[in-house]
Amino acid sequence: MDFKDVTKNLRDQTSYRLDQRFDEMLRKNPGYKNLNSTNRELVQDIIEEFRDKIRQGIKPSYTTIKQRKYHLYSNRLKLGLTYHDLEQIDKLLDSFKKV
Repeated sequence: MDFKDVTKNLRDQTSYRLDQRFDEMLRKNPGYKNLNSTNRELVQDIIEEFRDKIRQGIKPSYTTIKQRKYHLYSNRLKLGLTYHDLEQIDKLLDSFKKV
């Protein structure tokens, strides 16, 4: 299970089901064990932000995703993100392109 599985059918998912899929991905995929609770909350906030926009019919543009990546990269020290965490969050943001 990967981020693309979590964001699949994002428009039709309830918040509860989205949280379930995200928690299931964190449990089953050993590649995401490095995300601490603060980083998990950050990822969940990103998912919810884009989910709300997608439900309104606003598809995230390439520029929006790139700006979000730049913001995270420039504030990585404040947020306590490692380069590995950033790579995983980049995968999440890239999965929104296919929504």
